Amino acid sequence: MKRFALTGAAGYIAPRHLKAIQEVGGELVAALDVVDAVGALDRYFPEAAFFLHPELFEAHLEDLRDRGEGVDYVSICVPNFLHGAHIRMAFRVGADALCEKPLVLEPSELDRLAELEARSGRRVWTVLQLRVHPALVALRERLLGEGGVKDVELTYITGRGPWYLRSWKAREELSGGVAMNIGVHFFDLLHWLFGALERAELHVRTATTMAGYLELERARVRWFLSIDARHVPEALRAQGQRTYRSIRIEGEEVEFSGGFTELHTEVYRRTLAGAGFGIEAARAAIETVDRLRRLEVVRARNGQRHSLVAA
Repeated sequence: MKRFALTGAAGYIAPRHLKAIQEVGGELVAALDVVDAVGALDRYFPEAAFFLHPELFEAHLEDLRDRGEGVDYVSICVPNFLHGAHIRMAFRVGADALCEKPLVLEPSELDRLAELEARSGRRVWTVLQLRVHPALVALRERLLGEGGVKDVELTYITGRGPWYLRSWKAREELSGGVAMNIGVHFFDLLHWLFGALERAELHVRTATTMAGYLELERARVRWFLSIDARHVPEALRAQGQRTYRSIRIEGEEVEFSGGFTELHTEVYRRTLAGAGFGIEAARAAIETVDRLRRLEVVRARNGQRHSLVAA
């Protein structure tokens, strides 16, 4: 049985990790958060030790290690800007790190983590769950068989309330901005499906929305990301829907709205088998978002403008 610790236990994504740890037969021995709204622990691992202070949490993990009862993995669910620090903490207590997206905010941090891996003998793993979605795995196999360069339109809208713009998520230096915080999985998906980046343009940049155009090895992509629910198609918004995700390839809608609840568990299974997603798997999407963050906004040309971007 593998032993886990978890940081960010009060966060939105933590229950998916707790469920995955349970379903792969793991044991959670300790959890950390700076707030104590961690009732989800009672559902999955009621006997796990809980800490409000990182220093005490790390000291506890060190004590366990020194007694020969150390953890094998530290699952990291904290805000984006803390990922690197918590990965280092995992290494210090002799554990691998299994970190939520984005692994880090800057490409240079990936190089530093690779150095620390080599020095410590531990590994960094991340959660690229769209790569294990059955419908998307089948799509990738189909696209590789077809070949050619595809016309693609990607839309992801996930409505957020006023709280978002008052939280760390709205501060680009802490979250990486809209493209990193809500978009990095989809940029990873695009690279996984269509290959390396060749050219990029940025057409919209606001506190709530980013949009642009990418040329990849095997695709020309118009993309649109937003936390503004007003961008959700009107018919869906009238039904109370605040989230909309769509990928159209050569005008054909790719359906992958179901099957998300088990994806973290599958990522954990692969990680425990040594076949998870490491630093190099995460690199392309982080480099692309970093490039987009640095681009100047330009006027979109016909054929490169997303349908939700005004002419």
